Amino acid sequence: MRLTRRGIAVLAGAVCCYAFGELAGYPLFRAIAGIAAGAVVASLAVALWRPKVEIRRSVHPERIERGKPALATLVVTNDGTRPHRGFAANDRLGDEGHQVQVRPLQPGTAATYHYELPTHRRGKLPVGPLVLNRFDPFGLARGDRTVGGVAHLWAYPRLHAVRAAGAGFPRHHYDGPVTDPPLRGSWDLRAVREYMLGDEVRHLHWKASARTGKLMVREYADPAQLRFTAVLDTRPESMDPEVFEEAVEVAASLLYSSALAGQHCRLLTPTGVNTAVDSGLGVARVLLDELCLVAQDAPNGEPLVPLKRPRPGGTLAVITGARTDLGAASRWRPDYVIRLGAGGEATAGELVAPDAAGFVRLWNGVGVA
Repeated sequence: MRLTRRGIAVLAGAVCCYAFGELAGYPLFRAIAGIAAGAVVASLAVALWRPKVEIRRSVHPERIERGKPALATLVVTNDGTRPHRGFAANDRLGDEGHQVQVRPLQPGTAATYHYELPTHRRGKLPVGPLVLNRFDPFGLARGDRTVGGVAHLWAYPRLHAVRAAGAGFPRHHYDGPVTDPPLRGSWDLRAVREYMLGDEVRHLHWKASARTGKLMVREYADPAQLRFTAVLDTRPESMDPEVFEEAVEVAASLLYSSALAGQHCRLLTPTGVNTAVDSGLGVARVLLDELCLVAQDAPNGEPLVPLKRPRPGGTLAVITGARTDLGAASRWRPDYVIRLGAGGEATAGELVAPDAAGFVRLWNGVGVA
């Protein structure tokens, strides 16, 4: 609860009127001062009252591609025994705000309000908390009440229609040693996990089941599964912030299309992000969630890839700036080096484009074998 600018001005005027009335001996000014001070006190009392309402907020959808519409739904229910006069509700939408004017409600009634959320910025955007503003009729005081929790809107990078990066061969067709992981047979044991309805009974791991007291199954992976790895350069010196957003869109588009094509995908960054998932629409969301949060937070001088890390199996694409030195990443012999920004010149095995849209034209134009 606090005074508005008008309330502060009225209170200051009351003090001045009272002082002038005392010094000049005019009772009228003292009376005016008393009336003004009484109005301020009454306004504070009115603003102190808070409506007894229940407020529920939901975000639809919770995950959306950047730039596409998303809505917040606000349901206000009057749980009290008396009608209320209405109030203003201010919601925080990331760094922005939105005001909803709640109309008067009778006891036991509800009202629903919809408003659009800003999705022009990529990231995990907080929505809320909601602040209820109660003003007195003269606008001299206001009372604020914070209600509800904080929801989140995941604004994904824009996804472009690109071909899947399935340029690789099954891992046992590569020349040289296989390192991710070593090839051992037609099926590799990837993990042992708890049994779920629908799992193959023949994959039960009896020793692990006896040790944990729960049914455990072996989880296998086909070593011939095509794989795609995207290395996203998050070093600030490699790209401007605007170009970096284009690079994130390129990484998201390639990983998304490759995951839908049935490839095992992985995202690597200089800061240690190493997100490896299976294929399919459900697991592609894990990669998009990670790309929602990725930022240019790598220290200056950080290598693009760890010096001693072995090359990931399958197709490898490095996404970096137009004039960036790959450093240790060049020894991995990436299948594609994607350079974004102005001023770069393409060499063998490189694609140079000013932005994500230009890359899409090049990528879909040359195709991937």
